[in-house]
Amino acid sequence: MRKELYKVKQFCRNFVLGLKKTSWIMDRNMTEDIQHSNLTFKEVLRSRKSCRGFLDTPVTEDIITSVLDDAKLAPSNCNTQPWETHIISGNKLRELSEALVRENKAGRFSPDFTFDVDDYHGQYKERYFNLGQTMYEAFDIKREDKEGRKEISDRNYTFFNAPHVAIPFMPSFGDNVRVGGDIGMYGQTFLLSLTAHGLAGIPQTSLGFFAGTIREILNVPEEFKMLFGISFGYADPNSPGNSFKLGREPITSNITFHQ
Repeated sequence: MRKELYKVKQFCRNFVLGLKKTSWIMDRNMTEDIQHSNLTFKEVLRSRKSCRGFLDTPVTEDIITSVLDDAKLAPSNCNTQPWETHIISGNKLRELSEALVRENKAGRFSPDFTFDVDDYHGQYKERYFNLGQTMYEAFDIKREDKEGRKEISDRNYTFFNAPHVAIPFMPSFGDNVRVGGDIGMYGQTFLLSLTAHGLAGIPQTSLGFFAGTIREILNVPEEFKMLFGISFGYADPNSPGNSFKLGREPITSNITFHQ
């Protein structure tokens, strides 16, 4: 009797394990099917750029899930994986946009971390100015047109028409520097996966200026902090905001080899 019972238990155990294995294979194959891009890793790196104009076409849930499955593989200190990511779409995205536009107009900022472009100096400030000049020229906005420049900047709060926004919230540990580094690596992995899936995105520090407002809208506990958000979707090929790509300094200017 005991021997027969043992055989039944073993059969049930092997059956369940077989189901789990089959499910894993199916999930992996579904992800591989979605990964339709034929770009090499270098091509993905060189194709990625910040998108400042999206089509309103929503991305399917399967593709978003596939991107998130890639992003979760980002490295982190002690494998803590400190990201708590919220994906906002549809009516909730419109509600969030309306709140951000309202708070921005009223000047009611609620950041978790300080940020001031006036702190930039030397070559870093030059690169910042080059971004502004290149972007405003693409939109045909003159330097003296302060209202026009502000209108372009304020498009951050309508997410450049993107149908989705990802916000990786983070717990607070110590001075938060290492957690912030983890979130940065997660964000980069997310952005590269978007490119590999034929999508586009833009990391937005400006959304972090209203961390308190965003937490309130999304019902996120105060203990989770926010650095940036990522608007994403399909790039609008006719948007002036997508007509340029910023360069990078050669490695000879910022790399030191030691032997």
